[in-house]
Order: sequence, then C-alpha cells, then structure tokens
Amino acid sequence: MLEVSRIRSHKEEIVHALSKRNLDAQEILERILKIDAEWRSSKQSLDGVLEESNALAKKIGALFKEGKHEEGNQLKERTAELKEQEAQLKGLSEEKEADLHQLLLMLPNTPCREVKQGKDLNDNEVVFLKEPSTTFSFHAQPHWDLCKEKGIIDFELGVKVSGAGFPFYRGKGAKLQRALISFFLDEAADAGYEEYQAPLLVNEASGFGTGQLPDKEGQMYHDAADNLFLIPTAEVPLTNIFRDELIPTPDFSFKLCGYTPCFRREAGSYGKDVRGLNRLHQFDKVEIVRIEHPDNTAKALDEMVDHVKALLEKLNLPYRILRLCGGDMGFASAMTYDFEVYSAAQEKWLEVSSVSRFDTFQANRLRLRFKDEAKKTRLCHTLNGSALALPRIMAALLENNQNQEGNISIPPVLHKYTGFDTI
Repeated sequence: MLEVSRIRSHKEEIVHALSKRNLDAQEILERILKIDAEWRSSKQSLDGVLEESNALAKKIGALFKEGKHEEGNQLKERTAELKEQEAQLKGLSEEKEADLHQLLLMLPNTPCREVKQGKDLNDNEVVFLKEPSTTFSFHAQPHWDLCKEKGIIDFELGVKVSGAGFPFYRGKGAKLQRALISFFLDEAADAGYEEYQAPLLVNEASGFGTGQLPDKEGQMYHDAADNLFLIPTAEVPLTNIFRDELIPTPDFSFKLCGYTPCFRREAGSYGKDVRGLNRLHQFDKVEIVRIEHPDNTAKALDEMVDHVKALLEKLNLPYRILRLCGGDMGFASAMTYDFEVYSAAQEKWLEVSSVSRFDTFQANRLRLRFKDEAKKTRLCHTLNGSALALPRIMAALLENNQNQEGNISIPPVLHKYTGFDTI
C-alpha cells in the first residue's frame, strides 16, 4: 500500500510511475489527498475538543474543591456540548479514515525506474538467454505421455480423488520431486537463507499484509468456517513473521526460505497451456524471502536473481530471464524478473520463477518498520522469489533429458538425492 505522506509530497512522480501500468492515477490521487486533508482537519478538531474537555474537567474539579458549586455546574453544561462534538468528530474522522483506506487499496505499487511501460507479456524485456541446445532426431514426447509410460505421475488418478490439477507422484516420480525440494533447500541454506517450515493456512490479516487480499481473493482456497486461506505461496506466512514488528536498529538483513505445497484455484484456466504439469491447483515450491534496509534492496534483488540462475545452471536447463513491463507486473511488485525454462518437446517457454522487490508496499500493510541511524521510524523493504517452483521444472527435466529408447537421464547434481541416474 502506498504511503499517504509519499502521495502528498510526490504526487506527480507517482502519476508518472503508475502510467507504466497503463493506469491514469491523477483523479484517484487527488481524491486521496482531498479525503486525507478532510481526515486531518477532523482529527485536528477532535484533538482540540479533547484538549478543551480535559482542561475543563480539571477546572471543574478545582472549583468543586473550592466549594464553588454553581460555577462548576455552569461549566458542566459546556462539557456536555463538548461530548456531543467529540462523538460527531470521532465518527467523521473514522469515516474519512475508512474512505482513505479503501482508496489506497485500489492503487498498485509504483514500478521502479528501470521498468518499462507495456501492455502485457508481449512487451516484457529478455535480459538474459541461455539458448536451447537440445535437438531430437526422434519424436520427443511431452511430459504427460512420458509420465504415463513410466508410471511416475498419475494425472487421471488425481482427477478421480480430487479433480483436475491435483496429480499423484509415484515411485521415481515422487523421489525426483523430493530430490528437487532437497536440492533447492540445500542450495538456499548454502546461500545463507534460514529454513522455515511454515503453516499452510493463514488468516485474513496475513493475506492482506502481503497483498493477496483483497486483490487475489478469488484465486485462493478459503475455509469459511474458520476464515482461513490455503497459501498460494510460502511468501505469505514467511513475510508475515515480521508483521507488526519494529526492528530496533538499521543494521539488519533477514534471509528466509521454506518449502511448502501451494494452492491456487486458477479460475478460468483451460486449454492446452494447462495440460499435464503446466498449471496445477496444488504444487510444490521452495520460496526465498528477504527483509532489507531500503539502501540494500537493489543489491538483494541482484543476489536473488543470481541465486535462481545458479539453480538452473546446475540443472543444465535452457532458460531465459525477463524483466516484466509495467502492464504485466503483479499488483504489489515494484520490479519483477521472471525465469522461464525451455520445454523441448512442447517447444515453448515455461515460467518457473518470479523474483520481485516490493519496496515499502508490503511493509506499509504489514506495519513492518525499523529505527534508522537518527532513531527515526521507517518502513523496511521486502523481496521474494521462487527458488524454484517444481511442476514446470519437472516437465522440462523429463522432456529435455529423454532419449530415443524412452529413458530419461537425471542431472548429475540430483544423483545424491535420487539414488538413481535414469528413469
């Protein structure tokens, strides 16, 4: 959520930044400033009434002590008037504050300077490319056929038990999935990330804190009885560890990671792009999260991008990195890099990670602050990224490493985790 103080002092700068998202924010920002002025005015009047009431109460008490009951009773009439004014001003202040909050919720984060204006994914910039080198002299099978032939992932059984998008992993498929999770977690630990095992259900405040609510409410599975939400990513519980926290010093950098299943309704998804592992309602992912001093955000983002690059290099997968344009970025993001791996059998790029910085947008919702060198309270910066999401990594590994005999080679870096080198 954008800070009102920033809107007051940098309105035109914010209008320009949000234009990269193809959003004309001039009118809503002016409404925000108008309501903010009205709220501050009502709050100032309320503070004045409360101050007068307190002073009057002390004066009345003193008069009664002195035996001046008539004068004291006369002042009590003024006290009644002030009580009525207080109730009116308090109601007006709360109403204006609620209106202001609702307007602020409508505004997405402002893109960073490096982010280009664009409409959709077709306007994203490719900033790094490791060219696909795999060519097949035979008809390469897509992963869903390989999985069926080898008996390692059962999509039909998943439909029977749960529905589309909930596959069963079996035998070497289950072991390969577990191997990838262990590999990603070990690599994160080596990079200095502390591992957490997080809850899979979160409350409404947590969903609001990281920006999933109310923006993505329709995409989350909801338990109405307890008003809890199944997590769409470990970002939500991990970042909310710091909700309502005040970090006492400016010398901080928190690096967290966690493996969780992730749950997404993906309402409206259909067709060939969702076949097999391409899009699931339940999938596994290792997430990395960072809480940083604002001065360290750019460096932290670069380190996270390099970390994900290293994972894909070790898996020997062709991949590319895209810097998303304003029109394709998530609501809460200030800048996002998407990683895509190449699927040789499908002959298409598959997204496997988003690495994003959110600057103060999430921290403002979370009330996540720190004390700087001057002991002034400021908002922290948050970042997160997939390192990595498993379904499309699995799809690319199976498809790219198949041979004419129908066998699938396992990347050497995973052998110590799988206990086998071939499926």
